[in-house]
Amino acid sequence: MTRNILLLPGDGIGTEVVAEAKKVIDWFSAHRGLNAKTDEALLGGCAYDATGTPFPKETLEKARKSDAILLGAVGGPKWESLDYSVRPERGLLGIRKELQLFANLRPALCFDALADSSTLKREVIAGLDIMIVRELTGDVYFGEPRGVETLPDGTRKGYNTLVYTSPEVQRIARVAFELARKRNGRVCSVDKANVLEATEMWRQEVQKIHDEEYPDTQLSHMYVDNASMQLVRNPRQFDVMVTTNMFGDILSDTASMLTGSLGMLPSASLGAKQADGRIPSLYEPVHGSAPDIAGQNKANPLATILSVAMMLRYSFDLGKDADLLEAAVRNVLAKGIRTADIAVKGEKTVTTSEMGAAVLKTLDELNKNAKAA
Repeated sequence: MTRNILLLPGDGIGTEVVAEAKKVIDWFSAHRGLNAKTDEALLGGCAYDATGTPFPKETLEKARKSDAILLGAVGGPKWESLDYSVRPERGLLGIRKELQLFANLRPALCFDALADSSTLKREVIAGLDIMIVRELTGDVYFGEPRGVETLPDGTRKGYNTLVYTSPEVQRIARVAFELARKRNGRVCSVDKANVLEATEMWRQEVQKIHDEEYPDTQLSHMYVDNASMQLVRNPRQFDVMVTTNMFGDILSDTASMLTGSLGMLPSASLGAKQADGRIPSLYEPVHGSAPDIAGQNKANPLATILSVAMMLRYSFDLGKDADLLEAAVRNVLAKGIRTADIAVKGEKTVTTSEMGAAVLKTLDELNKNAKAA
């Protein structure tokens, strides 16, 4: 069976980190029977420059035909003066909406070798393993009405609308509870139910799904301001966190820095299973396009490579292959191999391509040992 993977390198360092991830995909095709066929398309600022839109129709057509999508990054100062409707980020929001990718999974995992790279004490973050489940197609990012208007007295008024329906809340809650069943069985639902009616409804619907369908799991509720504080106070109290689009956007970035670097964290955006059995899916590193280091071979490719591990696990049900790739990254870090973003003062650093090569070499070693065993 051929697995069709669409690569969307995007902008800035996206092209560099996706190039290293593609080598990993090719390795799994050559050595583990992945049998992947890759294609490329434009998304973001590069797409706007080439076609006048950040999300060309050709990209959408290829995306719909793919079994999984790997994205690098979009955006940068070059396009910040554009109208909102054609900024690079609209391409990302557009593909999420068109493919109905409603569940964003962002793990915050602290590799032991990087515990000292965090701004928090080792005893606070060592062994950290959180999965943040962010609803991705609702909230103020998509709610209507929205816009900026000038009032009769000349005052400008900006407005966005926070909207959720009960089916939207219920489906993301089920994703969180299913993940919890495979982990430590605990879900914390994050809202602002004391002041936002939409998230009061969110809390009620999450509780309903728990009580009716997942009573074997533990459910707690937490206001978003407290959740933010607890993430830096005692992050290991969390197992699975589920929350709204905007709160998830903020909290997942907070959680990512607990691990030492945005360059280490992958993510997956998943849709509902289709009639043919496929699950629309897009995988991407949490970091941005980092235009300040783009083209310099300095970027950390590990978040993108770990996104490939999530792809193996969630799109292709290749758990052992995902474990192998994650082990390779863990071993590389244990050897002290570092890009600049995860190095402590005085440590020798490697380039983007050298880090990618180190992962491939370690995959060879682990695969050889597995066959010998």
